[in-house]
Amino acid sequence: MGDDDEHDCEGGSGAEGFSETDQLILNPLDLDTRAQERLLLRKLDLRILPILCLLYLFAYLDRSNLGNARLQGLPQDILGGDPTGVLFDWVNSVFFFTYILLQVPFTVLSKYYNPRIWIGCSAILWGICSTSMAAAHSFTGLVVARLGLGTFEAAFGGSAVLYLSFYYTKAEYGTRIAYWFGFAAVAGAFGGLFAYGIQNVKVSIANWRLLFLLEGVPTMLLGLLCLFMLPDRPESTPFLTEAERKIAISRMNRGTCGDVGAVVRRSHVIAAFRDWRIYVAAVVYFGLNCALASLSAFLPTIIATMGHTNAMAQLMTVPPYAVACCVLIVASYSSDRLQIRGPLLVCTSTIGGLGYTILLGATHQQEVRYFATFLITSGTYASIGLMIAWFSHNLGSETKKATGIPLYGAIGQCGGILGSHLYPLTEGPAYTFVLATFSVPHLIRCILAMDLLVSFRLDNTWRDRKYGKPDPNDMVDTSELADKAPGFRYIP
Repeated sequence: MGDDDEHDCEGGSGAEGFSETDQLILNPLDLDTRAQERLLLRKLDLRILPILCLLYLFAYLDRSNLGNARLQGLPQDILGGDPTGVLFDWVNSVFFFTYILLQVPFTVLSKYYNPRIWIGCSAILWGICSTSMAAAHSFTGLVVARLGLGTFEAAFGGSAVLYLSFYYTKAEYGTRIAYWFGFAAVAGAFGGLFAYGIQNVKVSIANWRLLFLLEGVPTMLLGLLCLFMLPDRPESTPFLTEAERKIAISRMNRGTCGDVGAVVRRSHVIAAFRDWRIYVAAVVYFGLNCALASLSAFLPTIIATMGHTNAMAQLMTVPPYAVACCVLIVASYSSDRLQIRGPLLVCTSTIGGLGYTILLGATHQQEVRYFATFLITSGTYASIGLMIAWFSHNLGSETKKATGIPLYGAIGQCGGILGSHLYPLTEGPAYTFVLATFSVPHLIRCILAMDLLVSFRLDNTWRDRKYGKPDPNDMVDTSELADKAPGFRYIP
C-alpha cells in the first residue's frame, strides 16, 4: 500500500507520456456517444444489479432470519427455552462483533483484488456459515456460525457499495443504491412470507433448521455465479468493448477522479480517519442501524403482541417491508434528480420517529399500531439508503471511500448490537421504555443531518467564490486532496 503506485489524475496539454487508459480518462465523450451511454447504462444495470441485489437479499436474509426462527421454536430446541430472551439477544448481536471490526480493513483490502473474485468468494463463505446454523445443537454452535457470518458479510457490504461507484455517476448512484439496499426490505417481506410457508411444512427436521438450509444454499450458488458473471473494474473487464470502456471510464471521472488498477493511497486512509463529518455520519447511522436491527429481529414479535398467532405475525411483516422498499426507491430517485440527500434524509427520519411515537401512544388501538410499523420501516430504510448514497460521493476519492464508508458503517453498526438487546421478553407486550428510547434519537438524527447539510452547502459556496463554479461533469483531480480538491463539490 503506497502513494508511489498511485495513478495521477492530473492531465496535461498533450498526449505524450500518458498511457492508453489515461487517454480514455482525459478525452471527453463526443456528443454522438450519448445514445451509446444510455445503452451502456442499460447493459450495466442488467448485468450488475441483479447479481448484487440478489446477493444483498440473501445476505440480509441470512443475518436477519433469527427473528423468524425464534417463532419456529429455536429457543425451545437449543437455548433451553430462554425465558428471558437474553441468550437469543446474544446470538442475534454477536454477528455484529466481527462485522464491525472487519469492515474497514476488508473494504480497503478489496481494492487490491478483482471485484468478482472478492465478492463471489465472500458470498460462498457466508453462505456456508449460514447453512451451518441449521446443524447447530447448542448456544455455542450458533454463536460460532454467526461470528463467521459477520466476518464474510463484512467483506461484502463495503466492497459492494464501493464497486457500484466504479460504474455509476453521482446522478445515478442514489437510485442504484436504493435498488441494492431495497432488497433488505424485500428480504424482510420475503423472509416473513417464506417463514410463514415453512411454518406450515411437515418435515422430519425442525422448521427453523429447514429455514436456515433453504436460505443459505442459494447464497453459495449466487457466489459461484458471481465468480463468472460480475464485471471487473471498467479499465480491465472483458465485459465491455473498447468503445464502451472509453465511455465507462469517462463516466467514473465525472466530478471526481477514479483510480486505475490496485491502488490504495495512504494519505487518503489517514484523511478518512481525521474527517469529522464521517463521525457525525456514524452517529446518524448508529441510530438507523439500531432501529434496523431491532426491526429485523423483533418485528414479528411486536406484531404478535397485537393479538395475532405466530404464523399470522410472520405473514403480516410482509406489507410494511414492501411499502418500505417503494418509499426507499422513490426517495433515492428524487435525491438523484434533485442532487440533494440531506433534506430528504431529514424528512424520512421524521417519518420513522413519528411511527415510534404512534406505536408508543396507541397502546390499545391495534390497527393504528400496525400502521405505525409502516412508518417505522419506511422511514428507517429510506434514511439508510440516502445516507449510503450521500457519503459515497462526498468522500471524493476511491481510497477515502474505501476507508470512510466502512468506517462510519462500522461505528454505525454498533447500533445493531444495541438494537438486538432492546426488546427483552420481560418488557413485552407494550415495550414502552424501548419505544420511548427510539423516539428521541430520530430527533437527534434530524439535527445532525441538518448540520451536515449546512456544512456541505457552506463549503461549496466558499469554493465557488474562491475558485469559480466548475462544470459538474468535468474530471476533478482528487489524487492528492480527495474531497478537499478545489474543483470538487459536495452533494448537500
